[in-house]
Amino acid sequence: MPRPSIFSKSASPNPVPIARDTLLKPVRWWPAALIGALASAAIVYFRFIRELPSQQHRNMATMTAVVIAALLLFVWAMLFSRLRWEIRGLVFVAVIGAMGMIAGLFEIYGVTGDLVPLVKLRWTRSTVHAGTEARLPITSRIVTRPGDDWPQFLGPNRDSTLPDGPKLARDWNARPPQQLWRHPVGPAWSGFAIAGNRAITMEQQGEEEWTVCYELLTGKVLWTHTDTARFATTIAGEGPRTTATITGNKVLTLGGTGILNCLDLATGKPQWSKNVLADNQSGVNEWGTAGSPLVRDGLVVVNPGGNNGRSLVAYRLDSGERAWRGGDDHSSYSSPCAATLCGLPQILIFNHHAVFGHDAATGRELWKHLWNPTHAHVTQPIAIAGDRVLVSSGYGEGSVLLRIQNDNSGNVRATPLWKTRRLKSKFNNMVTRDGFVYGLDDGTLACVELATGELKWREGRYGHGQFILVHNLLILTAEDGSVVLLDPQPTGRRELTRFRALTGKTWNPPALAGDLLLMRNADEAACYRLPTE
Repeated sequence: MPRPSIFSKSASPNPVPIARDTLLKPVRWWPAALIGALASAAIVYFRFIRELPSQQHRNMATMTAVVIAALLLFVWAMLFSRLRWEIRGLVFVAVIGAMGMIAGLFEIYGVTGDLVPLVKLRWTRSTVHAGTEARLPITSRIVTRPGDDWPQFLGPNRDSTLPDGPKLARDWNARPPQQLWRHPVGPAWSGFAIAGNRAITMEQQGEEEWTVCYELLTGKVLWTHTDTARFATTIAGEGPRTTATITGNKVLTLGGTGILNCLDLATGKPQWSKNVLADNQSGVNEWGTAGSPLVRDGLVVVNPGGNNGRSLVAYRLDSGERAWRGGDDHSSYSSPCAATLCGLPQILIFNHHAVFGHDAATGRELWKHLWNPTHAHVTQPIAIAGDRVLVSSGYGEGSVLLRIQNDNSGNVRATPLWKTRRLKSKFNNMVTRDGFVYGLDDGTLACVELATGELKWREGRYGHGQFILVHNLLILTAEDGSVVLLDPQPTGRRELTRFRALTGKTWNPPALAGDLLLMRNADEAACYRLPTE
């Protein structure tokens, strides 16, 4: 019998159906591998090969590369992968579901000093009114000496320096700091102002901005003053940003939305109040109102940043009436400070476009030095040796030493002596000692020679923290809440000892009254007695 031809219709009367999957082309994996390889190469390039201006730029470039790679992988999976449509549907549902679950469970409540987002569960909130948690027993109740006050932002001279402070012990392992009290507080970036046994800070409690007076040795709340005001953004965080100023029997506070209060030190009773932003036709900055009030010669000096002569303003301490105003630049986030340069009493302020010197008696602008306005200016200018000013900012800008010159005919000018990118202080307030300046260069401790701007050394990663120079020792409060004691020398970093004082991101400036160190962040505050020699 002849074999049927393969071309014969009868050769396959009932053909077997071919599975649909066998008709699909194989999955196209190479685009996913290429995206992953390019993303990895970009991360290595930005972090280790290319010299970017700052750690913040490196982190932003890294996060951008990761986000772009994730989006490209999603597009590849949906449109170009040749995955089965059922699998693509599962990928789509999984991605959207995961994004929804993350958004529902977590929230960004700020960033680190290097712009890394900080995430927490949505139901973990800052709590209760301050001063309600139990305190540890106090084994000693030695009251601070007269003159040990820390009455304003960065201390008695607004320079983070105590040349006549206590002689601190160099070893905290043998004699650890003694915790006197520690408890939750409302969020804020304020520090403490201290006079006698009263320690004052600002906090956010719901929709109210609080000024809280604590008993220094116990943490007991003595009085509170409240204003209906609230500043909060996802990146900047919540609450006031300034430190109170104590002068005589008065307390001056400036809130995150511009409310300037003069309060009675003993009771907290308001004596006068004024919204300096509304009064000077200005508005709230992106990161809030951050210039701590300066009291000088019976005047309260603030920097609302208004136009037409309203950049820097002085109010009378006894009445709140405006005494003078000057300047036209928008405010940034530094605070006014007093200095005498080339024989002229001045108020220094680091604003949005420049650092300025104003006449202390009239507010008239004497001189300015232009500065890159792209990023925030936070670090305090430092007046040095009669006619020089050191200025620094982060995000890759660096530091400049200016000489202020007066020709005695009304003309004052600022001349740069040197500029370096070896010291980029984002918001650490630097200190000087024996002809050298010490600061946190993008979060790493650095020493620069004042005469030349030469970098002597740069080592030790502490994050974006703050300083107090006590005699010849440097107290460094690190971003993670640690307290570090160093012996600042131009020959190299000398870390002596340390302990952990707080938990969480700590940007707030510390305060030192005698041997009592007060620290706080957005969640808690604490008082420690430091061991002395």
